[in-house]
Amino acid sequence: MKRTALIGSVAGALALSGVATLAIPAAAHAGSLSTSQESLTIPTWLFLLTGGGAVGASFLLASFVTDRTFIGSVHSWHRRLALPARTSVLAAGRAIGVFGLCLAIVVGFLGPPSPQGNLAILLVWVGWWAGFTMSSYLLGNAWPVLNPWRTLARSLPAVGRAYPDRLGAWPSVAALLGLIWIEIVSPIATDPRALATLIVLYSIGTLPGAVVYGSEVWFRRADPIARVFRCYGRVAPLTTESGRLRVRLPGSALTETRLVDGWDEIGFVIALLWGTTFDGLVLTPAWETFARGVVSLGIPSGLLYPACLAAGFGLFFGVYRLAARRSRASARTYRSASEIARRFAPSLLAIAAGYHLAHYLDYFLSLLPSLVVVATSPLAPPATVPQLVLPGWFGGLALASVLGGHLLAIWVAHAAAYDLFPGRLQAIRSQYALTAVMVFYTAVSLWVVSQPSGTPPFV
Repeated sequence: MKRTALIGSVAGALALSGVATLAIPAAAHAGSLSTSQESLTIPTWLFLLTGGGAVGASFLLASFVTDRTFIGSVHSWHRRLALPARTSVLAAGRAIGVFGLCLAIVVGFLGPPSPQGNLAILLVWVGWWAGFTMSSYLLGNAWPVLNPWRTLARSLPAVGRAYPDRLGAWPSVAALLGLIWIEIVSPIATDPRALATLIVLYSIGTLPGAVVYGSEVWFRRADPIARVFRCYGRVAPLTTESGRLRVRLPGSALTETRLVDGWDEIGFVIALLWGTTFDGLVLTPAWETFARGVVSLGIPSGLLYPACLAAGFGLFFGVYRLAARRSRASARTYRSASEIARRFAPSLLAIAAGYHLAHYLDYFLSLLPSLVVVATSPLAPPATVPQLVLPGWFGGLALASVLGGHLLAIWVAHAAAYDLFPGRLQAIRSQYALTAVMVFYTAVSLWVVSQPSGTPPFV
């Protein structure tokens, strides 16, 4: 039993290790396909101070202007709409997902080597990881239908072993951080063969886990990609319920009581938050200066990225645990720090969504014409593919999306606090530490977004 419990984790580790061996000096980041982002002309201290002040002011406004009745009316509002021909929609979605998976593998191996002209690169990074991910938190999570590995797993015989409860969501946390590390240090964003190899290895690591433990359990608890889209889908205004489409206000589902249950699921939320930040941090000039300084001290460059990725996750996780303890102390409540941490953790998903939008919106729009043109002739694309040149003011939208995500997070935390604590003053006091953490993270996120982006050094 113990041996089978580790099949999925071991297979996933082998897949990640196999792709890591493909790492070569390259511009190993999705953003390397497009032009570098220019820094804004606004003084850094000004927009950092403004962003942090806006988050703090929103906390004061939410605390002293709203009441339980208003919060309840906002989060309970919804509309239900009928879904036409649900069976045919599900069948079409599953077919599209499997076709997309096969297309990415075939074109990755057989298509042109140029990343700008290879449909696999554009389909995965522009169409899926940028465009589809944005649709998951702006509209709704369609990944359970499109997920090709889930569709394939359903066609395979299931062993039916019980998933070990002691593992919880920790395998998905480790796998998510591993995928982020691979994206940074390997050429999968610019080398179609490496990307196709990763997809094959990921399939080899995923399907056995789904067969052993069942596809429903595996993709709900252990698969990192399914978890990412499920988390982002909670921010979205659309979801399905009892065969009908439910329309709700963005972020209102983040206050559900059992949305995050345990430190393992809190760890995944923080890994998603930190991973998105680290993905942008390694492209900044400040990181390049830091990395070169570390390597000059004799520390191997191969240890730099995994060590910093793990250390940053540990720092974010530790700071959040400390904030939960401080919240318990300031609220003077009998509720445990872990319970407070579970209820406030979903608010961090709004921050992650806002930062993802800031990081990928201009990337998606600038390369969307390339995706459309190359898709018309995937194996023989034109010699040059078009890119959309965005105006300079577009960088302001990135700052606005970061700030909007943090403001939504403040509101979600405020609603969770009112639901968790009976007293108004107690609910307000419980948010002090978390608001301080959000103000700090707002400044960090705005600073990363405002920096000119380049190529990670020593990868």
